[in-house]
Amino acid sequence: MQHQNKSLSMLDEILEDVRRAADRLEEEIEEHAFDDNKSVKGVNFEAVLRVEEEEASSKQNITKRDVEEGLGLSMLIDSQNNQYVLTKPRDATIPRADHHFIKDIVSIGVLSLPCGWLCTAIGLPTMFGYIICGVLLGPSGLNSIKSMVQVETLGEFGVFFSLFLVGLEFSPEKLRKVWKISLQGPCYMTLLMTAFGLLWGHLLQIKPTQSVFIATCLSLSSTPLVSRFLAGSARSDKEAGDVDYSTLLLGMLVMQDVQLGLFIAVMPALIQAGAAPSSSVVVGVLRTLLLAGQTLFSLAAVCLLCLLLKTYLIGPFCRKLHVESKGNKEVLVLGVSAFIFLMLTVTELLDVSMELGCFLAGALVSSQGHMVTEEVMAYLEPIRDFLAIVFFASIGLHVFPTFVVYELTVLVFLTLSVVVMKFVLAALVLSLILPKSSQYMKWIISAGLAQVSEFSFVLGSRARRAGVISREVYLLILSVTTLSLLLAPVLWRAAITKCVPRSERRSSL
Repeated sequence: MQHQNKSLSMLDEILEDVRRAADRLEEEIEEHAFDDNKSVKGVNFEAVLRVEEEEASSKQNITKRDVEEGLGLSMLIDSQNNQYVLTKPRDATIPRADHHFIKDIVSIGVLSLPCGWLCTAIGLPTMFGYIICGVLLGPSGLNSIKSMVQVETLGEFGVFFSLFLVGLEFSPEKLRKVWKISLQGPCYMTLLMTAFGLLWGHLLQIKPTQSVFIATCLSLSSTPLVSRFLAGSARSDKEAGDVDYSTLLLGMLVMQDVQLGLFIAVMPALIQAGAAPSSSVVVGVLRTLLLAGQTLFSLAAVCLLCLLLKTYLIGPFCRKLHVESKGNKEVLVLGVSAFIFLMLTVTELLDVSMELGCFLAGALVSSQGHMVTEEVMAYLEPIRDFLAIVFFASIGLHVFPTFVVYELTVLVFLTLSVVVMKFVLAALVLSLILPKSSQYMKWIISAGLAQVSEFSFVLGSRARRAGVISREVYLLILSVTTLSLLLAPVLWRAAITKCVPRSERRSSL
């Protein structure tokens, strides 16, 4: 009995030490987070509602402390009906999971299957089915998606891997052959779209900043969508010295991604120029030119980095991955994914779009030869396909059928006007810069550039928060972008059917 009592007292002392250490740890974890952040510039105090998880609230005889210490997550609702899920709890020692996000991903995965099958049965791309899935689950449908921000964030990884695989099929040698056309074409198209936007803005008495912003948004085209059209066509049976329409089209889309990074960089100056009085317009222009110069310097730094990586690092890195991945393909997938994330992080730090970094990562890996390209593509394509489903479903979350029905006539007219204008401008520019032997490509490339990029959602949301555009203009941009994406496969198939020989249609369609 004395020995047992001695052991119990030792155990109590150990538990007491552990208890004191745990209390000390809890005090050290974000002890003064609220006090440290309440004085930060831009912080406002407002009342919010805290809603506990349904599983916890449905239980009876449960205390408040039991709810707070449970594994469920709370949801905060502010005065503007924004909903926030707890992302960093006070007690970091308890593992938690966002069950709303898990249910959202499960719902998208389950519903996308019948929607994709239905579109395939009636001859439409499966992409339509994924967008319809997002519409059905989104705010305009069942409104069952609770973690919209998290779903859209996961969908961005679909864009990252899609652009990496585009770069994987687009070698630096091909880019070097078409760099002049790829540089000139998008620049001329953007300038022409901006000129038309200013003209229409003057006629409709719209502010020049709004006109420039809307025209720039509409001038961009969707690289992930076109990459799905070109899946497999870049690896055609043409000789290595030939340049096909897919190479030219991807080169122009890459340059548009560069323009996207440039526009994001100068967007703060554009917002300030729109809000500033007329006496400071010159200062706004100078600030815009300075930001443009910084972006061009960042692009030069990215190109230099890619040259260094290709010369000294990417070869040994790929060979090491190939050796280590024998019998364990997880090493290959993890190594390539880490390289993608490294490149997008570097380009983001240099104030260039992360999408361009993903594309350059694929181009650098493709420089190591056909065998490396095939091996990497075989293991990353399934990951890309699943994440692309989430991405297209996240686009459907922003589609509002009721708004489209109410303004159907106006939206159809605006969408057709934008698509026809982009098609005509692209064909005009390409007819001037393409050689005579490649003139037939201008119709296919123009069809690929005739839709509006999904990144207009991102640009539009930023401009709306900054007050550059109104809510009505923002909804019009969203609707026109979505309708143009839905119209894109029809225009693409029509161009392929008319301009591409039958022997090459299968890979293009």
